[in-house]
Amino acid sequence: GAGAGGVRASCAACRRAGRDPGAVRLLPITKTVPAAILRIAHQAGIDAFGENKVQEAVAKHALLADLPVRWSVVGHLQTNKARFLPRFAAEFHALDSLRLAELLNRLFEEEGRTLDVFVQVNTSGEASKYGLEPSALPAFLDELTRFPALKARGLMTLAVLHPDVARVRPCFERLRLLRDQAQARHPAIAALSMGMSGDFEAAIEEGADVVRVGRSL
Repeated sequence: GAGAGGVRASCAACRRAGRDPGAVRLLPITKTVPAAILRIAHQAGIDAFGENKVQEAVAKHALLADLPVRWSVVGHLQTNKARFLPRFAAEFHALDSLRLAELLNRLFEEEGRTLDVFVQVNTSGEASKYGLEPSALPAFLDELTRFPALKARGLMTLAVLHPDVARVRPCFERLRLLRDQAQARHPAIAALSMGMSGDFEAAIEEGADVVRVGRSL
């Protein structure tokens, strides 16, 4: 099926890059997929789901609360939706605001929980995309250390949407370079969340640790 094909392609990309396929985590993006289907997916061995609409994720979490599932929020988060995350989220892939960081830290501290976060960087220069400007990243990471409930795990980006991989690849290269630079001061900034169904092979070749896959599954 398409899912098996996507996994095979990711393994092939790992081999080309001289990487262990086990080092790359495929995060299934399950927006619009009903909870009943996710229950079947869990029975088939998928134990992590990524959602970009908080209300939809809250509803699915309630229906699947009996399952040991790790939920990730992968899209831009409005501050008025942040209060829902401590109910279900283990990971957030789109942190690009200190105001949001402060709010999430307070909410998770109140619940005695922590949240893994990826800091989103705008590597394409497109005004339509969220994320920090690369030049703003060092100061942001320094400030992030003030929020103990947020565990910074790495960086995330959305590459330019283009069929020519030569136009896409520089976004991934840029994020890898930014990660390498950041680690000098912040060793925990280790993982790269980059690549989606249309460009994940290039992302893996450029060092992706987490790939968000929806259409490929």
